[in-house]
Amino acid sequence: MVALLIAMLLAMLDNTIVAPALPTIVGDLGGLEHLSWVTTGYILASTAATPIWGKLGDLYGRRKTFLASIALFLVGSALCGMAQNFGELVGFRALQGLGAGGLMVGVLAVVADIVPPRDRSKYQGVMMAAMPVAMIGGPLVGGFITDHLSWRWAFYVNLPLGVLALAVAWFTLRTLPKGSGAGRVDWWGAGLLTTWITALVLLTSWGGGQYAWLSAPIVGLAAVTVAAFAAFVLVERRVTDPVMPLSVFRSRNFSLAGTLAFLSGFAMFGGVTFLPQFQQFVQGSSATNSGLLLMPMMIAAMVVSIASGTLIGRTGRYKAFLVAGAALMAAGLGLFATMDTSTSSLVTSLFMVPLGIGLGCLMQTTTLLAQSSAPVGDMGAATGASTFLRNMGGSVGVSVLGSVYASGLSSRLGSAGGPAAGSAQSMTPEALRGLPEAARHLFASAVTHGVVEVFTVASAVAACGVAVALFIRHVPLRGFGGADRAAAGPAASGAEQERQPATEAATAG
Repeated sequence: MVALLIAMLLAMLDNTIVAPALPTIVGDLGGLEHLSWVTTGYILASTAATPIWGKLGDLYGRRKTFLASIALFLVGSALCGMAQNFGELVGFRALQGLGAGGLMVGVLAVVADIVPPRDRSKYQGVMMAAMPVAMIGGPLVGGFITDHLSWRWAFYVNLPLGVLALAVAWFTLRTLPKGSGAGRVDWWGAGLLTTWITALVLLTSWGGGQYAWLSAPIVGLAAVTVAAFAAFVLVERRVTDPVMPLSVFRSRNFSLAGTLAFLSGFAMFGGVTFLPQFQQFVQGSSATNSGLLLMPMMIAAMVVSIASGTLIGRTGRYKAFLVAGAALMAAGLGLFATMDTSTSSLVTSLFMVPLGIGLGCLMQTTTLLAQSSAPVGDMGAATGASTFLRNMGGSVGVSVLGSVYASGLSSRLGSAGGPAAGSAQSMTPEALRGLPEAARHLFASAVTHGVVEVFTVASAVAACGVAVALFIRHVPLRGFGGADRAAAGPAASGAEQERQPATEAATAG
């Protein structure tokens, strides 16, 4: 568990540590116009690699693939620290992202392999609690490294932690399943998966901003997305060992859990990403404190994630957490949609609490439900698919809500005119403080308008998650006794009831 927790922290800390160093990196290497690709390249690679690592673990054993993903992440981190130009840095970040995809799915799949289903929620709750630690500690550590060392240490800091995780995993993870060993890697499916994911993220990132929605590049990306996705589905239906078995989606609960993971990723990452804009431009907070400003939400998420995991482990009941989590997330995001230029930091801190509680209820429960709804032989693929959908929701959410924010900001500045009009692309908190009072108020109003629109859309998406959670059927988690199964009665689907005896026997074995 020590090795798994360190690996989870590695995957989650990386982006938050690197973020404060980005302005210094651009000043050293140049490439301001490609700044977003330092993050986008990492996210794309990790998202596309997640289901591939999961399937590789099913085929060749979890231990081998988990150790390989740690090693690949360390190589990518070292190369990022040695990058001599911006192109190299983006390429090495993608390599690092390939390893990170294996870290996240590997941790969750290994927990599923070594912990009985009845107790799994407690351990996964602890793992998911690493996210708040990363969100709070990452910016602080990254800012300290950038201020007192070199930006290259934002990548080198991964090496000692990674070597420790690699050593502990090497000596302790010796009783994991060896993998089926049958079949080949579905490289066609992996390639098509990567193609349509990349095209979709570029479509949502560039549409309405860098290119008009009906421009040739955007229409071309839409065509590539649809064609590659259709080809991906055809290939996955025909190959013997698909990289993402579509059969797991036949389980109603698995499909609903995946949909809820996508919606929660969309609303959470998409909404929270733009909160610092309001805190810095409107409330006057510093960038250095960006991690501390999120503490109410992250502490709430950490405490509730561990507590809900413990309660699920004792009772086997999980649906209430999914419904309540989606409702609280929608309510928290809705509260942020009521902000104006006079909203204080104390008020936004209070708004973070229901959002954090909602996230704590959802983060590990959706993964637990997805794993419990899939055959043991497809555990890695199911974990990879669930993590993939959450990451995809986050990637698409950031892209779509980024367009919403930019549109709201630009429209308000454009309609108002004045000294701040047209300055959105180059405005910084320091530059804003140097403007006249009228210009500062105009820009703060525009930022507020854009952020409110973001949270309005994010809240509506999260509300859809409540409807999805209500359709989930309570099926007793594998490992609970007959009393629990009898209590569920007809709620369990026929396919899930038929699968339980075989999977219980496999788990016991």
